[in-house]
Amino acid sequence: MSKTKMLSLAAVTLLMAIGCKEPKKKDVKSPMATESEIISEASSITIEKLEGSPEYADASLKMMKSVEMKISKAGEVDFAFDVNNYELGAQTESKNADRLANSGKGQHIHFILNNQPYSAHYEPNFKKEIPEGVHHLVAFLSRSYHESVKNDNSVVVKKLMVGSDPKDVQDLDMEAPTLIYSRPKGEYAGKDTENLLLDFFVLNTTLSEKGNKVRATINGEVFMITEWAPQVIKGLPLGEVTINLELLDAEENLIPGVFNEVTRTVMLKE
Repeated sequence: MSKTKMLSLAAVTLLMAIGCKEPKKKDVKSPMATESEIISEASSITIEKLEGSPEYADASLKMMKSVEMKISKAGEVDFAFDVNNYELGAQTESKNADRLANSGKGQHIHFILNNQPYSAHYEPNFKKEIPEGVHHLVAFLSRSYHESVKNDNSVVVKKLMVGSDPKDVQDLDMEAPTLIYSRPKGEYAGKDTENLLLDFFVLNTTLSEKGNKVRATINGEVFMITEWAPQVIKGLPLGEVTINLELLDAEENLIPGVFNEVTRTVMLKE
């Protein structure tokens, strides 16, 4: 066979081999794919609505003081709450008590001053150190696994005026739409790192797809929450986790308010 024929045969063989080989497919994003869809596919972090908790629709919490509490000096202050149709110290009867980090001390009150991390109280009467100044208190009933009870009567909102001449440096409008952070909080270890409760309270507003909403940014991943409902965070790595919550309007602009954007860090351990 001549050299020319050999080269031609080799070329034909090569072309046939290339033609028979199936080309490798690329996963090309549709131009209509949204940013949130792209993020959720790339990330292992997910959130889903928590369901299955007892509703406690008739549970109520009241503070045995006037709306504006005037306290003459800073220091230890006595707080007294009236709790109805809800048992502090009891374990919440729900499968979520096994699924989420659960307090062995049972159901309690989340006491939040100036949207700082809450303190948990298992009795209706307790003492708290309150510094001088004008403070904004939000307290609500909590299940044993720290999910807030969400009804019109389960929350107390008060302004505390402490000292002889307290200054309101925050200038918070207590009747404006307000976001109050609750969970996650602190440290989690072992099984408790698998499902983290994301929970917050909203005051003077409702959430919806076409209205106000909460944007949750978890380790840089963005999730839009359009219903006032607890969420479960899954797929988090061990180590420090950063959660940022923002209360947004229908155009996704931050609603003015000193508490309407908050960032917290929690620690996940083996």
